[in-house]
Amino acid sequence: MVREDTGRDVTGQWRAWAASTEPADRRRAEAGVRAAYRAVGLPGPERVVWAGSPCEGVALMRSLPDKGPSVREAVRSAPWAARRRLLHEELGAAGWAAHWAATGGRLWSGNQALVDRIGAGVLEELGEGPEIRLALLDAVLGQHDAPWLAAFAGREGPLAGLAEVCRSAGWWWPFAKVAVVCERPSALYRDEAGRLDRGDGPALAFPDGFALYAWRGMPVRASFVAELRTLTPERIRSEENAELRRVMLEFYGYDRYLADSSARPLHRDETGTLWRIDLDGDEPVVMVEVLNSTPEPDGSHRTYWLRVPPVTRTARQGVAWTFGLAEAAYAPLRET
Repeated sequence: MVREDTGRDVTGQWRAWAASTEPADRRRAEAGVRAAYRAVGLPGPERVVWAGSPCEGVALMRSLPDKGPSVREAVRSAPWAARRRLLHEELGAAGWAAHWAATGGRLWSGNQALVDRIGAGVLEELGEGPEIRLALLDAVLGQHDAPWLAAFAGREGPLAGLAEVCRSAGWWWPFAKVAVVCERPSALYRDEAGRLDRGDGPALAFPDGFALYAWRGMPVRASFVAELRTLTPERIRSEENAELRRVMLEFYGYDRYLADSSARPLHRDETGTLWRIDLDGDEPVVMVEVLNSTPEPDGSHRTYWLRVPPVTRTARQGVAWTFGLAEAAYAPLRET
């Protein structure tokens, strides 16, 4: 097994494994599965069965006859708890907190949001019955176990097999006689905040066709994403769901919407132009159009759109708000 020292560079490696869209390394993943069983004194599974996604994995796991009882507690939960306890005793409470913040804590939030979204997608696909929920809770998360495994990098011990699966494959289910292991995603698109985000296809896709669609973290339908490419101002105005309408506006572009709607400005002064978009069942979108006084290399001046509170009444008030100032206090010597 590969061993590393913890630190910023290694945490980056675990982040890369968590986000990998490369096909699973099945040989290494199966070796990791068997090592995880051996590490806790269990014979390895009689066979390893592969699935194209967590969705197929849940369905396959539930349909397999004579797979034996789940051994997740022995293979994953117990060794993790024991390793954490040893490291906590070694470092102390404050030392453990600092260590976690520097390793797994740096990966946790975005990774957990992705795990939750995959689980929600499986429930949407297979139904929200208690058996499906229990199956999801029984999963070992493979590549998405990277945050807590990063905290033990270089000290894996009995976790080494789990770490090898994390580096090599997706979610998996350990049973006494059979292990079900999933492929990694084949596509993953996220915005700068780490949220699932794509306007021209699935934000997360697996080799078997299981896919999730999202715009800046908001789950949407595949048909909705397909429609984004043919939007018109009339279609945006007719959307009754306020959240979906916001998505449409963001994708279409506020400036383009204003131009195509023949909107009229609310106010204009030397700082810019104030515009307002009234939306049924939602607060209005108010924006200031400003022209950068510093020319681009080609001599042109770039236009920026600043979203401001709906109560804004003048362009100067809106620009001042973006600097955290009252309108009367905003008096720049030189605008840039």
